[in-house]
Order: sequence, then C-alpha cells, then structure tokens
Amino acid sequence: MVVVGTWNLENLYRPGGEFGPRDETAYKAKIKALAATINGFAPDVLGVQEVGHPAALTDLTDAIGGEWHVALSRHPDARGIRVGVISRLPLTVAREVSAFTAPLAAVQHDDAGPGTDQTSRGMLAVQVEPTPGTTLDVAVCHLKSKLLSFPGGRFAARDEGERARYGAYALYRRAAEATTLRGLADSLVAGHGQERAVVVVGDFNDEPQAATTQIVLGPPGSELGTPGALRPDKGDAYRLWNLATRIMPENERYSRVHNGKGELIDHILVSRALIERVDGMRSVVGHGLPSVTEDPKVRRDAADSDHAPLFARLRL
Repeated sequence: MVVVGTWNLENLYRPGGEFGPRDETAYKAKIKALAATINGFAPDVLGVQEVGHPAALTDLTDAIGGEWHVALSRHPDARGIRVGVISRLPLTVAREVSAFTAPLAAVQHDDAGPGTDQTSRGMLAVQVEPTPGTTLDVAVCHLKSKLLSFPGGRFAARDEGERARYGAYALYRRAAEATTLRGLADSLVAGHGQERAVVVVGDFNDEPQAATTQIVLGPPGSELGTPGALRPDKGDAYRLWNLATRIMPENERYSRVHNGKGELIDHILVSRALIERVDGMRSVVGHGLPSVTEDPKVRRDAADSDHAPLFARLRL
C-alpha cells in the first residue's frame, strides 16, 4: 500500500520576513502543528504547496521524523512560494514546467500588460519506485488563486470594474495553467494510461466541476459516479479520474473554508492504471479548518494551515 497526498502548507517561511510568522514562537507552533497532522495520516509521497523557504521545509521534515527525500520546484512566484514533493521513497525529478504548453499564447494578467506565458508557480513531476520494478509518477501543481490581489499589494478592489477585470485576469491565467498541467499529464501517461501509474495532485484553486479543473481530466466521459466510469474506451489512454467523489465521509468533501463555506479546491487525480487500485480517499478536515477571507495577511502567525491535506491509499 502506498499513501499519496497533497497539502497546501500556507506560507511556509522561516520567521522574520514579509510573509511568514513574525517570530520564532509562532513559527515553532506552525511547524509542530503541520508535523502532527502529517504524522496523523502518514503519507509515503506528499505533494506540497506554498513552500516559501526551502530551509523551512527541512525544518518540517525534521519535525516529522524519519528519512525524507525532497524535490522542490526552481520556479517560485513573486512571493517566493513554490511546490515540492516530500517522499519516504527515493525519488527522481522527471519534469519541471513553468512555460505555458505550446502553442498556447500569453494571457493578460494585470491592467498594465503585456501578457505572460509563464505559470504563476512552476509545476513539478517526480517518479518513485514503490516496489522493485514498479514506478509511480506524481505531478504537483498550485494553480492561480481565486483570492484576488490588486496593484500595491491590496486585497480589496477600488471599484467593481477593477474587481471584475482582476477576476478575469486570474481566470485567464488559471485556465492557461490548467491547460499546461494537462500537457504535463499527457507527457507522463504518454498514451498508455492503462499501464502507467500516474497521480496528479495539488491546489487547483477551483472545485471539481469548474471548467479549469475539467480541463485537466482530459478526454470527457467516464467520470466516477457515471454509468461509464470504469467502462474501457479509447479515452483511457490519456484520461485522469478525480477522486473527489471517493472522499469519505461525504460531509468531509472539502479542503478549505471560505467565508464560512466549505470548498474542495485541492485534488488528487489518477490514471486508468490506478483507478481500481484506490483503497480509500480522505480529506483531513478533523484538525479544524479556519474560515478564511479575501485577506491572507491576517493568518501570517497562524499555526497549521488554512487547507486540509488530502490523501489516497493505492494498492501498489
């Protein structure tokens, strides 16, 4: 059995900077809380998001205990946060992606322009060997946020026109990033999804039925819960299945609480080779998720994270 998970660690920085905890006490509380949650579900491979300082991730793996292998994207965003993977199993980096999948053109991302053809944060794919001769590819992403930011570091729009424009800019970029993630998945399954064990995890910043999330699934049809879910067809060569409907219990099918409402914006997707090897899927909401607002700065000293980790048990 291999446990694969994903978790947005929320501003994992060492203390004293602009974005992370202000002091050592708050930082140590955060590391302790994150480590306790991770030890609670004991992943073998965990995709992580919002790693600000690589050294802080080392502090976290030290606090978890045991031997961890770490890979981090070399393409952080403007705040310095990036995705990564920590694994109990030795890993090799298979792919790093930061440019939109060709021939996708640049998209406008603010009022100033011009457009950008780069993902807001790089995407990373690693390969592990759960058992001798068996390989598992794991891709991790953190797509453009739905929580809007405005010029000058503001989190509130000056007027409705600005709010609408920046909402559109974020959607343009998230859609382009979802298309790029789909391109990364294509390179991993390579037309052999029935045989290649591929998992795509991360913070998609949108719910399962959102258009951006649906882009990543690949060929339409066969979604879990539909009559054709496990009926073989030619789309299986590239298709990914979102395990959202496998999360049990049903009332825990969320990974963040925004203004009092639960949202499932973190996802685990698997290839055809794995869909019938899933032996459980959970969202770890039991540690008590806070309700977040449009201003992330208010949580800089908070322990733990504003996201719940998700994990799936795979029979490999």
